[in-house]
Amino acid sequence: MKTPKFCLETYTFPSKKIIPGSRPVRFCFLSDLHGTEFAGENRSLLRAIASFKPDGILVGGDMIVGKLHNGQGMRVSLELLQRLAENYPVWYALGNHEHRMMTNTEFYGSRYMDYERELVSCGVRMLHNESETFDVEGTSFRIYGLELEQSFYKKPLSPRLTAEHITELLQGERGDTKREFEILLAHNPKYGQAYFDWGADLILSGHYHGGLMRFSRRHGLISPQFWPFPRYCCGDFIRGDQRMLVSAGLGEHTLPFRIHNPRVLLEVTLCAAD
Repeated sequence: MKTPKFCLETYTFPSKKIIPGSRPVRFCFLSDLHGTEFAGENRSLLRAIASFKPDGILVGGDMIVGKLHNGQGMRVSLELLQRLAENYPVWYALGNHEHRMMTNTEFYGSRYMDYERELVSCGVRMLHNESETFDVEGTSFRIYGLELEQSFYKKPLSPRLTAEHITELLQGERGDTKREFEILLAHNPKYGQAYFDWGADLILSGHYHGGLMRFSRRHGLISPQFWPFPRYCCGDFIRGDQRMLVSAGLGEHTLPFRIHNPRVLLEVTLCAAD
């Protein structure tokens, strides 16, 4: 079987919340691995991350496939994240595949919770509608992991999401919005407008796999909910001082093809505004 390849997408954003004169802060964003392995033990992916020298790793969900017999894919994801946690702080927000396995124990048993327990034991921070702060050279970051109900992934129609419901899910948890740089890990980009309205400085999503066929930096063919030409399909989106990045993901499932749509590792640099 041919070893899959991935490309790097790099973004640099200035912010007034980054302490003036401090060095840039770097994050790698991984999403939608779905148990894919790049060379033996994901060595090529680990090398790319190490060469970027990130201050932290942000995980946007769907690192596994929510199927009953997917032990190998779960092991690939687990071993990758264990290795990353040896060298970097790692924050992990669930996608629909993890969430489905976690909530449907009657079908999946303890498979997901066993996976999560191993991750937590090696230091991965699991964010279940929670947040954590992280300081780098005087700049304070607050990282939120948004976990939507399964109804928000329903095909082809799903409920409307509001900023108020995001606040409810996060149990009103909010830090100092004027001082802290807020990063929202929100797996499903369909609700980009609500994420912007909620007010995070940086929103990181995945889920759409680049729309299977990608036409340009921001445009792809179809969403997993069968909506053609979805608005927040891939790439970068800007509203005022806010940024939203949608990864085309590192893997795929069910429909295992990509057209003009390479697998992606996102590298994000945040620097002080002039």
